[in-house]
Amino acid sequence: MSDSTQNNMTDKDLMENILQLEKGVCDLFMHGTIESSTEDVHKAFCTALNSSLATQDTIYKRMAEKGWYPSEQAEQSKIDGVKQKFERMSA
Repeated sequence: MSDSTQNNMTDKDLMENILQLEKGVCDLFMHGTIESSTEDVHKAFCTALNSSLATQDTIYKRMAEKGWYPSEQAEQSKIDGVKQKFERMSA
C-alpha cells in the first residue's frame, strides 16, 4: 500500500480493517480450539478465543456507536422460527 493510499484512509476504514482482522483471529483460535490434541492446548486456544471475541465485540460496539456498523432488528417471528428449528434438531 502506498503512502498516499494510507493517508486517505478514514477512521471508519481503519476500524473496518481492524474488525476484519479480529474476526480472522477469532476464526483461527476457534479452529485451534476444535483441533486441539490435548486439554492444555484446548484451554489455551479457548482462552485466546474468548479474549478475541471480547475484543471483536468492543470494536463492533464502538463502530455501532458512531453509526459505522448499522444493524437491523430481527423480526420476532424469524427469531422464533430459528429457535424452533434448533429445538427440533436437538430433540
